[in-house]
Amino acid sequence: MDKQALIDALNEDLSGELQAIIQYLTYSSRVTGPWRPQLVTFMQAEIPDELGHAQFLADKIASLGGVPTTTARAVPDAADPHSMLEAILEAERGAIKGYTERAKQAEEYGDKGLTVQLENMILDETGHAEETAKLLKNWQ
Repeated sequence: MDKQALIDALNEDLSGELQAIIQYLTYSSRVTGPWRPQLVTFMQAEIPDELGHAQFLADKIASLGGVPTTTARAVPDAADPHSMLEAILEAERGAIKGYTERAKQAEEYGDKGLTVQLENMILDETGHAEETAKLLKNWQ
């Protein structure tokens, strides 16, 4: 993998993290229903992790000589808590898939530090996905 291809892929990941920040922020403000307090707490608690991922990616892109993107992926519209959680779960699973691929690419590129950090981000995103799946389990 060449450096520019890695930068481009990391910018795609950064776009996803920017989406996640906006998604958690806006969904937490729009969520309604009897579980609102718990869902707001859950969603807002995820924002610092996603922001940390975005900051790492932006710094790494710049370190590699690239320009970090400022464009977030589109946030799926979701009108109710169940739809919001489903969209969050899909995004988290997408992040896991992307970071798994990116860790392989970083290894191929020869950047062990990036590989390790991406593996740690996979761990974070897996935890987010598992918690979201638990919230959706037996949803009435």
